[in-house]
Amino acid sequence: MPSSDPWNPEQYERFRSERAQPFHDLIALIRARPGMRVIDLGCGTGELTAALATRLAESTILGIDRSEAMLERAAARTSERVRFARAEVASVQDFSGYDLVLSNATLHWVPDNEALMHRILTTLPSGGQLAIQVPRNDGHVSHRTADALARESPWAEKLGGFVHVNQSLSAEVYSSLLCEHGCHERVVCMEKIYAHDLARSEDVVEWLKGTLLTAYVSRLDPQDAEAFLAAYQQRLMIALGDHRPYHYTYRRMLLWAQKG
Repeated sequence: MPSSDPWNPEQYERFRSERAQPFHDLIALIRARPGMRVIDLGCGTGELTAALATRLAESTILGIDRSEAMLERAAARTSERVRFARAEVASVQDFSGYDLVLSNATLHWVPDNEALMHRILTTLPSGGQLAIQVPRNDGHVSHRTADALARESPWAEKLGGFVHVNQSLSAEVYSSLLCEHGCHERVVCMEKIYAHDLARSEDVVEWLKGTLLTAYVSRLDPQDAEAFLAAYQQRLMIALGDHRPYHYTYRRMLLWAQKG
């Protein structure tokens, strides 16, 4: 049967140091002050949420995620200033109780980013900050190969026509939304290419088994999921070749803004 919770903390954390790089770039943009009230949208295992608490003195942070498996791992990182709860990002309606809304590598999974941004920016109090990082690597062959495979038989039928779509908006649209909601002079909106030297090109498959490929295998029974991953790996290795090490480039968008 398809999995109701496709996230595997162990698989996700296989590349924990590489995944942490954009997070540290993101929090470097924050204008820190003591006692900030923070919500972390899509906190995952909570490791980076706890790191944020260390970075922001006397802050209190609520990390939310929809994955029970991820939150089970996060529970060990609960403290007087950090707590976690299970919730859908799209279900949060009011951000008036926060000084900082942070989201690291989550919003590309959340439908209707424009509506979410509107809720955040209309309810966030004056002086509140928004810090977001979203993957934008859909143009890389690693992502294109998965999407192409999903469109072909028998996977198109087994997946019911599903093809993963990155739900994030363009940098131009995010920038316009920020300005429309009173963030004029206090805005950072940029894309950055991260370079990861993996031990071998096959490691790209292991990387994406913790993220993108979950969207596909979670919709398949175990036998079909294994066959899909095998077909994906075979095709991707033809495209990438056998390189040791392999230089994996990953495009990401960083957003920071403060309401005037």
